[in-house]
Amino acid sequence: MDRCAAAERKTKETEICLTLNLDGMGKSKIDTGIGFFDHMLESFARHGFFDLEVKVKGDLHVDGHHTVEDTGIVLGQAIKEALGGKTGVKRYGSFLLPMDDALALCAIDLCGRPYFHYECSYPSEKIGDLDTELIHEFFYAISYSAGINLHIKMLSGRNSHHMAEASFKAFAKALDEAAAKDERIKDVLSTKGSLA
Repeated sequence: MDRCAAAERKTKETEICLTLNLDGMGKSKIDTGIGFFDHMLESFARHGFFDLEVKVKGDLHVDGHHTVEDTGIVLGQAIKEALGGKTGVKRYGSFLLPMDDALALCAIDLCGRPYFHYECSYPSEKIGDLDTELIHEFFYAISYSAGINLHIKMLSGRNSHHMAEASFKAFAKALDEAAAKDERIKDVLSTKGSLA
């Protein structure tokens, strides 16, 4: 049975509808109003083999902050819901992803306790219409909304586009690994008996 979730968020700043299938084929339909952000979410879905649909109406006349951060919140909620009780999941995942000049490391623990560490300094302030500082806010929002320990570190890179894309793809691959089932795990991978 596929692990699916739907999540919505409606505030004065954003309206977001999102569906996620952790056991998908990498299909996506994304419309956030920020072209480069759409590209990053499409890359996340494709390389993690997640089916993802996202529709966002945000206050882009102000800036992209609310759109990007709130999308992270809603995606985190969907990840948490789709994982359910986490029975049988590997819990840990990591990936070292090269993309031209960029080399990104991502490590995840689906422990139920949020923690976020991000080391990446972008050479440019914007990639298309996306402020690069918002990439941190996106991943931070996912970590705290989903209750996951998330580390992302850029080991090398000169081109902001490559660095951002490497981050999203590394996150996708690490999450795919952490969320994968292992038949040896009969309950949850924790001495506490819970990953909440």
